[in-house]
Amino acid sequence: MAVAAGPIRVVVAKPGLDGHDRGAKVIARALRDAGMEVIYTGLHQTPEQVVDTAIQEDADAIGLSILSGAHNTLFAKVIQLLKERDAEDIKVFGGGIIPEADIAPLKEQGVAEIFTPGATTTAIVDWVRANVRQAAGA
Repeated sequence: MAVAAGPIRVVVAKPGLDGHDRGAKVIARALRDAGMEVIYTGLHQTPEQVVDTAIQEDADAIGLSILSGAHNTLFAKVIQLLKERDAEDIKVFGGGIIPEADIAPLKEQGVAEIFTPGATTTAIVDWVRANVRQAAGA
């Protein structure tokens, strides 16, 4: 597999009906400030729209922000769509209001990491750098 050149590309998405996007915007800005290319999809995206965007943008990762309580359904659908479209190399991580009891099952389904309230932008940036494709020359 060829090593991709350029900065890490991350799609930051707000799937579902949740209209609270401040956290997603803060994370998008932090990743951008850290030298990554960020595509923010905006509010009310379907899992299909999120996966389509990630594939079209040749993203290395998808970061989902979910505060609505629909995390189990939305993460599972994104993971399923990535498998169906042979795009399992795109890492999925996320954050929001996600109960501790739901984190291990989400990871078993293929979610790479979950960040809960209180996670610092530095911790998230560091995780992405350490766990998503390394940029050329990094």
